[in-house]
Amino acid sequence: MAQHNYSFQGMKDNMVRAVGRNLDISPKESIEICTYVRGRPLTQAKMLLHQSIDMIRAVPLRRFSNGAGHRSGMGPGRYYPKACSAILKIIESAEANAKNKGFNSNDLKLIHIAMQIGPKNWHYGRQRRSIFKNSHIEVVLAEVKGLSDKKAEHKAASGKSVNKNAKPAAKDVKHNDKEVKTAHTAAKKE
Repeated sequence: MAQHNYSFQGMKDNMVRAVGRNLDISPKESIEICTYVRGRPLTQAKMLLHQSIDMIRAVPLRRFSNGAGHRSGMGPGRYYPKACSAILKIIESAEANAKNKGFNSNDLKLIHIAMQIGPKNWHYGRQRRSIFKNSHIEVVLAEVKGLSDKKAEHKAASGKSVNKNAKPAAKDVKHNDKEVKTAHTAAKKE
């Protein structure tokens, strides 16, 4: 298999990849979305993309933020439902490749996602012509052993830590101190 079609060259046995060519997505949108999901566990990356498609959570803009309005809980952000759904299809294709190899989908992590600029298409019309930009998206997933175990431990630890740190109310402590002081002064008077 020719490796010149992929920019990621360090493939190992625990990795799978998928690529989408000539996608009708703006390169600026692709860069922002790829930066948003890069390095996350697969389940979290898919959840974030689904939330952006449903317009629940916006994609934060880090590089191309000129003129973008702020969203709640973050700085500048935008919703890209079309671009997120196209990138989600490629991520799901890589996940299917991983399942075909026998990997556990809960242990997958998105270690590499990159965008390359695709060809520019001229769309001719009656009044004028316009350029439509395309993108190539490349996704690499790696199986990280114990990633799902770490999630379960983290959830269990966060639930227990709240119960362990429960302190008695401050009123009860002061009330107990007053009782001790009154008992002590009563003993002195006798």
